[in-house]
Parts: sequence; structure tokens; C-alpha cells
Amino acid sequence: MDLKLYDTLTREKRVFKPLDPANVRMYVCGPTVYDFAHIGNARPVIVFDVLFRLLRHLYGAKRVTYVRNITDVDDKINARAAEEYPALRLNEAIRHVTEKTDRQFHEDVAALGCLPPTYEPRATEHIADMRTLIERLVASGNAYVAQDNVLFSVGSDPDYGELSKRPLDEMIAGARVEVAPYKRAPMDFVLWKPSKPGEPAWPSPAGITTPGRPGWHIECSAMAWRYLGETFDIHGGGIDLVFPHHENEIAQSRCAFHTPVMANVWMHNGFLQVEGEKMAKSAGNFVTIHELLKGWNGHRWSGAILKFAMLSTHYRQPINWTQQKLEEAAITLSTFRQRCFDDGGAEPADEVLDALKDDLNTPQAIVELHKLFDRSQRGQVSPSAVISSCRFLGIDVAEVNLAKTLLKQVDEATVAGLVERRSAAREAKDFRESDRIRDELAKMGVVLKDTKDGTTWEIAG
Repeated sequence: MDLKLYDTLTREKRVFKPLDPANVRMYVCGPTVYDFAHIGNARPVIVFDVLFRLLRHLYGAKRVTYVRNITDVDDKINARAAEEYPALRLNEAIRHVTEKTDRQFHEDVAALGCLPPTYEPRATEHIADMRTLIERLVASGNAYVAQDNVLFSVGSDPDYGELSKRPLDEMIAGARVEVAPYKRAPMDFVLWKPSKPGEPAWPSPAGITTPGRPGWHIECSAMAWRYLGETFDIHGGGIDLVFPHHENEIAQSRCAFHTPVMANVWMHNGFLQVEGEKMAKSAGNFVTIHELLKGWNGHRWSGAILKFAMLSTHYRQPINWTQQKLEEAAITLSTFRQRCFDDGGAEPADEVLDALKDDLNTPQAIVELHKLFDRSQRGQVSPSAVISSCRFLGIDVAEVNLAKTLLKQVDEATVAGLVERRSAAREAKDFRESDRIRDELAKMGVVLKDTKDGTTWEIAG
């Protein structure tokens, strides 16, 4: 089965064909290190980790290059540094903020079972590359200098807006365009700007004598170019980055290199809500990865549970992050841990792979895991197939320690009645009904064990 991916640019799902099968290249926008990563930030990390694993499986680990950047120069970082360390010079305060946030991000991502990318460049390490791109854009007439700023001329790119497919008035509103008298057109965006006193500053491009710093969009274009070339296979990120960030990246890169595309496939994961509401600190439902791992709603959740819960929704769909979703993931993985052995095998089941090849259909992959588990309990496949398939997704079931306090209270008489009905269905070879009852019990946190002497049950954990 061929790998098929949905391309945001063309709005279609099609067979993935790498530019060079010996060097498959993917870039994903990473964090801006000014605050601990929230669970919404975790979604692209998890989604593209699964894609990275799949590409490595299909093409070979040494033939896939995955770049995820770190944005360590930004207005939000400056503001947070000034707020948290008012007694320090701004540059020193910024270093404290970025180092602390960067360290926590990597600890959290590792706990989620995500592989490190091949390269993880920091924006401040690639200022020279940004200046080079800006010089090219000015020389080609795609950018201009105005009051010590360098701006990209959106009107110079006739294909601008193809990714988001928005009318001009919507783009202006969506970009929250800064009104500035030196702009030639409202949509023109900053590639470089002068630094304020005390802010991070570097020698400016295009003959500007005032020290300055890069705009956000040029950072990703420069780092993608440095590690992946002028064009590459896949560019990913959250759906909120389609406009203006990714739209602007495309314009900069295409105009700088005179290429028809920046990336052949653009992939975007959907939004996240918490218990049905938009996540916001003002709403009191803002939750970080760190908080979930250390304790949320009175419970600590392992990285395996968080990742499994995230993958239960297709990456392109909105996800509703709920306590129930976490409980269901915990029960499932705890059941796998109790009932399946691990022989150390690394190969995932074909059924799971086929689901992933269909535009990373992780919900279907989870369905296939349940089917594998059912077959393993009947002796039709090795229980190790369940564990190796979970391992392929970066989910270590061995780390799942499900506290019984997580589970719904169950009435023993109700459970006993369901177990009896299931035994009767098995005796009548009505395996569909038998499986349905077992699934109903599993949702209650009840694990069944079938032996030659009958069926016993216990609470998972």
C-alpha cells in the first residue's frame, strides 16, 4: 500500500513521492521558547513524530531528515524576560527564559515518547542565513528597505495567498496587519527590523547601519534552506500557522530561489479544545504538558497515555481534550500491559502500518490494535504484535501504571451478569456479542481472563 498524505496547498490526498527517496526531507515549525509547552503545542510534536517514524520505516532511518526549529528571538520572549527578571539586563534575562523553557520542552517531549529530530536549529544560530535571504529578496525586487526595516513586497508575488485561499480583505484582517507609514502596501510584512535599546541585535542587511533583528517568518525559511535545500518534501505545523506564517514562508522562499514550490506537501494538524472549550488562561483550562505529567485533575498521566489519547483523533480534525479521553487511553494501555507479553520485536503489524499509510489515520490504527488484541486473546496472533505495534508509535505500555482511583466505580453484580452473558455468547459461538460485552466491560475498567475453568475478572491497574 502506498503512503498517501493530504496536502493543504492542493486540498487533496495523494500518493507521496519524495523528491529523492535516498534523502526524504521534512520541516516542522517548533516552539517559541518563552513559556512551558501546552497540550496544544504537543499535538504537532506527536503527529509529526509518528510521520517521522513511518518515513524511517518506509525509506530507512538514515534516509530521512527531520528538522524542527527553536525560535529563541521574538517579542514574546522579550516581554516574558522583562516580566520575570526585571533586575537583569534584558539580554541576560532573555537567556534565562529561553534556557529554562528549552530545557523543559525537551524533557516533556521525551516523556511523550517522541524521537529527537535529525536537526533542531535555533534561530539565533542562523542570523547570517537570514541576512543572505533578505539580501537576495531586495536584489530581486521582492523586498525593500524603509526606515531601517526590510519588508517583503507581497504584490511582487502573484501566487501569494494560494495556501490559505483567502480573499485579500480576510488576509488583512487575519494577519492583524500593522499600520505603518513606511509600508508600500498593507499586506507587506517585516523581514528585518531595528532593535530597541537593550534588545538582541545583529548587524543589519541591505546597507542598513542600525543594528536589528529578524522577523519571525524569515527565520523558518532560512533554517529550512540551510538543512533541507531550496525545495523539500514535507512542511508541517499547526493549522493556525497556515496564515500568515506559512503563507509568508512560501512567498519568501519561492522568490528567493525562483522555485515553483517551497515544499511538495503541506500538512497541518487541527485545533485543540479542553473539555469542549477553547484553551485559554483566562478560562482556567490552560494546561501544559508538564502539568499533565506531574498531575492534572488529581491524577498523574504517563507520556504513553497522553500520546495514545492524542492519536485517538485524526490529526486533521479538531480534538477535544477531556478527562474521559485520558481515562479510556489509560484503561486500554493498562489492559495491553497486563494481557500481552513483549518479545522485544520491533516490527509493527501490517494492519497498523496500512492505517498509518492512509494520511496518518491513527484512529484506524488504534482500531487495528484492538482487533490485534482480540485475536491475540483467542490465540490467533502473538500478543507481542500488540506491544511491538505500540512501540512503533512511540508508546511504551510498560510505563503505564493505572491507579484504580481513575476507574469508574463498578457494581459487582452488574459485572457478574455481563460476564455470564458473555460466557453464554461464547458457548453459542456468537463471538460478535461476546466481543461487544467484553468491550463494554473494558470501558468500565474491567479486564477479563478466559481459562479452561471459566472466566475471571479484575479491575485494571
